[in-house]
Amino acid sequence: MTNPQLIIQEHYAASGRGDLDGMVAAFAPDVEWTEMAGFPYAGTYRGVEEIREQVFGRLGGEWDDYQAIPEELISVDDHVVVFGTYAGVFTATGKHMRARFVHHWTVRGGQVVRFEQFTDTHLVREAMLMGDGGE
Repeated sequence: MTNPQLIIQEHYAASGRGDLDGMVAAFAPDVEWTEMAGFPYAGTYRGVEEIREQVFGRLGGEWDDYQAIPEELISVDDHVVVFGTYAGVFTATGKHMRARFVHHWTVRGGQVVRFEQFTDTHLVREAMLMGDGGE
C-alpha cells in the first residue's frame, strides 16, 4: 500500500482496534512525531520506540477509552491532513474529555516520516485537573 491516504486511514483503523503494532507498521525508523505545545505530552519524539513509549504508552496508561476519531481526510501529494475529535476519560480524575484536532501527516515511499498535532490543549488539560477547576 503506497497511497498516503490509505496508509493514514489504516493507522486510525488500527488505533480504533487497540492494535499498537498496526498503528506504527508504516512508520519510518526515523519518524518524527510532534505533540503540540501545551498538550500534556508536548514535544517532538523521534523513532518508533520513543513514540510508542512517550506518546501511545502514556495515552494508553493514563486514559480510559482514549480515541482519536478521524472525520475528514484531505490528501495532497505526500501530505495528509486529518480533521477529527479526541475523546476519553482521564483515569486519575474520572473526567471525560472531548476536543477537536487537526493532524498533519507526511508520507514518503510508503512510510510515515512526520506527524504534527494541533488541538485545543485546554480541554485536554481540564480533564486532567483534580476538582472542578474553581476555588
